[in-house]
Amino acid sequence: MQLNVVILAAGQGTRMRSKLPKVLHPLAGKPMLQWVLDAAYNLQPAAIEVVYGHGGETVCETIPGKNISWVLQTEQLGTGHAVQQAMQHVAPEQQLLVLYGDTPLINPQTLQQLVSTTPAGEVGIITADFSDPFGLGRIVRDSNHGIIGIVEQKDATVEQQTITEINTGIMLLPARKLQHWLSQLQTNNAQGELYLTDVIAMAVADGVPIHSIQPKNNSEVSGVNTRVQLSQLERAYQSIQAEAFMAEGVTIMDPARFDVRGELTCGEDVTIDINVIIEGKVSIGAGCKIGANVILKNVSLAANTEILPNCILEQSTLGENCLIGPFARLRPGTELANNVKVGNYVETKKARVGEGSKIPHLSYIGDAVIGKSVNIGAGVITANYDGVNKHKTIIGDHVFVGCDTQLIAPVNIGDNAFIGCGSSISKNAPAGKLTIARARQTTLASWQPPKKS
Repeated sequence: MQLNVVILAAGQGTRMRSKLPKVLHPLAGKPMLQWVLDAAYNLQPAAIEVVYGHGGETVCETIPGKNISWVLQTEQLGTGHAVQQAMQHVAPEQQLLVLYGDTPLINPQTLQQLVSTTPAGEVGIITADFSDPFGLGRIVRDSNHGIIGIVEQKDATVEQQTITEINTGIMLLPARKLQHWLSQLQTNNAQGELYLTDVIAMAVADGVPIHSIQPKNNSEVSGVNTRVQLSQLERAYQSIQAEAFMAEGVTIMDPARFDVRGELTCGEDVTIDINVIIEGKVSIGAGCKIGANVILKNVSLAANTEILPNCILEQSTLGENCLIGPFARLRPGTELANNVKVGNYVETKKARVGEGSKIPHLSYIGDAVIGKSVNIGAGVITANYDGVNKHKTIIGDHVFVGCDTQLIAPVNIGDNAFIGCGSSISKNAPAGKLTIARARQTTLASWQPPKKS
């Protein structure tokens, strides 16, 4: 039987106190709704319907539309009403999986377990045991432990409020029967809404078996209604990531101060200090050391490279045994060969640096190709922008560039060349020669310092 997924994402999220629709608030750098969609994609469903409402245009424009049918819910009249809006896109022979756009950490493996343990034509739900279930719907079971209904907090009796098994809202339902059950929903409850949960009692009355599973971690099924809850899920997610990396041989100095906001792969014996942020796709080779307060975004580090504290690296590729920082910034297009040193307060952009070269401190290297074993002195800049176009600086092998030099692109420095300190080089410098471009030093014997009147 084919699977169809409906994601309910129409809630306004007033408790977030934000102009941004609730389901677009990010967790680990990705909108909550995108997390749920990615989990749904893992099941390879026939179709996905997203029911949206508040901030609808923003939601549709922000989330990529891969295999998504967008369904507008103009009035938020309850979860049952939301599913009713999506049923026009669901074939009667399909199983319908109901997910929620504000429950971002649902594990695809948990969803797969729900699908595989629920026979066609029957009902499956995910429940969880919460020590503090206040505000959540309770699972009501009979004396044989069979599920006979779900009661919302506001409608629960005092006895039912003591139940700790809660309804996560995630359900797998036979579409043909669901269509009939939805038509029978009523608003005779404390909130005056159409509750999707009421279909469970209808299924029991019709003799349809109810199956249930529970997640390995309750963070999978925890929803977000406030920024506090979002921050709690963020830390839960990061804690899970940190534990997984440490199990693979990574030393994380403080898991509470470690953030992965993308995809990270690590070799063995990697050490990561506090307040490191990983964004995009990052690969860290074996034996690398990442210092405190480092940001890595779409970066590849080969083995045994060390990033000292307070560095920012973005869209860069580094070879083995490189040493970066502290306080260095590697901008997009930086490519470092093996054994390259980029020191404190150095900025690079679209720079290809050859093996064994050094840019120790206080320099800007942009739109440049630097050969092997080059030494760049302090305060050197490549003046690559003429106000309209960017130009390239090419530096050969074994070149020494003295401190406080400006290389005014386009310019080519030959192999084994020496550039004298304080030079402004606007013409090609020949290989193996000393080139100096600076004014002659002059002392004015008759000069007197100004005096304050």
